[in-house]
Amino acid sequence: MPQEKTIFSIENSYRGRGLNDAEIQSRRKKYGMNEISEKRTGPVMGTLKRLWGPIPWLLEAAMIFELILGKGVQAGVVFLLLVFSAVTGEFQEERAKKAIVYLHGQLQINVRVLRNGTWQTLQSRELVPGDIVHARVGDIVPANMKIIGGIVSVNESVLTGESIDVTKKAGEIVCSASTVSHGEAITEVTATGAQSSYGKTAELVRTAEAPGRLQTLLFHIVRYLAYLDVVLAVILVIAALVYGTPWQELLPFLVVLIIATIPISMPSSFTVANSLEARNLAKEHVLVSGLTGIQEAAGMDVLLVDKTGTLTNNQPEIAGLLPFGNVGEPELLRLAAAASDDTSKDSISTAILRELRSRELTMPERTSFTAFDPVRKVSRARIVQNGILPNVELGSPAVVSGTAEIPADFMEQVDRLSSKGARVLAVASGEKEKLVCRGLVALADSPREGAKESVAKIRELGIRVLMVTGDTAGTAKAIAEQVGIGGRIGKLEDAQSHPLDFDGFANVYPEDKYKIVRALQETGMVVGMTGDGINDAPALKQADVGVAVSTATDVAKSAAKVVLTEPDLSDIAKVVDSGHRVYRRMMTWTITKLARTAELAALLTFGFIFTGFFPVSLSLIVFIVVMNDMVTLTLGTDKAWPTAVPEKWDMPQLARLSAVFTAGWLALGLGLLWFYRSVQNLGAAQISSLMFLYLIYSAMETILMTRTRGPFWSFAPSKWVGGMVAVNFILATLMAVFGWAMSAVSWQSITLLLVVTVAAMLLLDSLKRLYYRITGILGTERRPRE
Repeated sequence: MPQEKTIFSIENSYRGRGLNDAEIQSRRKKYGMNEISEKRTGPVMGTLKRLWGPIPWLLEAAMIFELILGKGVQAGVVFLLLVFSAVTGEFQEERAKKAIVYLHGQLQINVRVLRNGTWQTLQSRELVPGDIVHARVGDIVPANMKIIGGIVSVNESVLTGESIDVTKKAGEIVCSASTVSHGEAITEVTATGAQSSYGKTAELVRTAEAPGRLQTLLFHIVRYLAYLDVVLAVILVIAALVYGTPWQELLPFLVVLIIATIPISMPSSFTVANSLEARNLAKEHVLVSGLTGIQEAAGMDVLLVDKTGTLTNNQPEIAGLLPFGNVGEPELLRLAAAASDDTSKDSISTAILRELRSRELTMPERTSFTAFDPVRKVSRARIVQNGILPNVELGSPAVVSGTAEIPADFMEQVDRLSSKGARVLAVASGEKEKLVCRGLVALADSPREGAKESVAKIRELGIRVLMVTGDTAGTAKAIAEQVGIGGRIGKLEDAQSHPLDFDGFANVYPEDKYKIVRALQETGMVVGMTGDGINDAPALKQADVGVAVSTATDVAKSAAKVVLTEPDLSDIAKVVDSGHRVYRRMMTWTITKLARTAELAALLTFGFIFTGFFPVSLSLIVFIVVMNDMVTLTLGTDKAWPTAVPEKWDMPQLARLSAVFTAGWLALGLGLLWFYRSVQNLGAAQISSLMFLYLIYSAMETILMTRTRGPFWSFAPSKWVGGMVAVNFILATLMAVFGWAMSAVSWQSITLLLVVTVAAMLLLDSLKRLYYRITGILGTERRPRE
């Protein structure tokens, strides 16, 4: 009942009538509902989008060209590959998103609103600018609101990162998503939905986007192979002119070369690899909503860590007690507790009372209590002590110093504690108005348990950890040193000019965190970002690897690519290890793609020059492309090993390694071609069958070699990779034996070919290991994992 009297008292004191129905309807038509609309793309549209882009365009052009030439079967194969890649990619992405759908539930907030002269309770989504709202203790502010009357203290930690309350009075704006911790006020709604502070942050999240490195990698691969294709095509055309070969016979082979060059299966392989790791991470309580976050984690150079709620508990604790005179710490704490509100959930009272209980002390008996007043900036109590009734005051040192007797070095002590990043309160007591300051209470947001160990574990992976916070430099320095990050704290200007000269940055606003992430990305670094609040969401979305911690808001979780469900920050190391495994799998894909495509193109070209005909028929080339892509799709499931340094896609280095395989297989292929034609005097049809077998065998053996840094038998492939390699070996062999889609060849010729390619595999594997030792690439191999 007392609460109802208070509510009616402040509501009845307001003489306005609020908006009428016509005004509400007009403003809702203009501003819409008080909510943030979320744009979702359905699976059909998502699949269609994957068919639109530079890589799909090349395939679509090749498909149309095949149809023009009357090659319907080949065009159909290209079409199926396109659709398969798009559908697989969309399916895997949607499955990953569904893993955290339950995290995106929206909280329905009810508010007291004055409309048509009557106070009523409505859902916050119905608010419009101009509505009169009664804000009370415990309310989550549903929109930007200007205070008309009253004073409140609000917690804006989800917006600013500051865990200490802020006082708001008449004429000031209370931002949406903050929480009222003390007081009450009559307010007027000034901005709703996307125009509120919450909404603008959400919109920044929507427009933020990390740079797409997969597309860049795809273009690098296409560029390298395109250079080779152009050179070989010129040579092929010259040779055709010499032999008098009609251009109509030459053109289909050139189209097939283009198709073989395009990395059709790479996006799907990446998706499969990321999805596998996402499933494994989910078992370890790490949820993945953005699959690209895993693959980018392998190359992460810098991890920006938000202080409040990530490194700290977002919960002020007693950092120190400084008694004056003959008062001890226990007595000072009891006096502070007497002036604390044990019915409120405000952070300061909670911290003091928690410390009182932890020391097994009891609160003095109170005869009266006045809760914290945002105007006077103190709380007061009268207690029973040794038969007398002294007054106790707890609050701002500046206010207490004006009402109580203080020691000579009072302000020096306050400044000393404040310089360590603590919020300082003064405690005074005495009879009647003769108050004496009994000491100071320092409060600070304490580091999370295990935060220091987590930082050390992440740094062991070669990742630079930088702290960003909206707090002061003193607070930032204190926390950064405690968790082992370092004490060099800079400003936004430092972060944008020379960020790696500092260990962290203070006084950073939400848009500043976003700017810091972009500034680091523009230097070529792969950037990770952790956070928990709405203020972190834009930076989480922009980062290559956005990580929302277990206590994060729904907005932060929606913006991040990775969500931790446990408070242990070191779980980020699991994501990084998963990224390394994805990198290894995709590195195998890249080397294999470069090597086998170059081998096929070169063998066709030089084979034509030496013999006057193509050593493999057009229809068998289509089989080769399809069978190779089927096995490379499974590479995303392969066993792989992580390393302790960030990975980099060094395409020139990978191209040189691919060239080793290409040169070796090409030399052997041309030697076999000479042997079959000049020694065994086989016809073109049988040569085509055997060269088809050779290209399949060598491609499968290249996959087995490139997946390990050591000997190819270092550890077995996954069941899917091993199974698909075996299927290709067996299927290609049976096709050659029984003459399916080709001319049949003898078992003796097949056996000899298999023995020769295995011997070449052993030699090339030795050259691979020598290359790794000379270049020092790929780091130290650790335990493989599926």
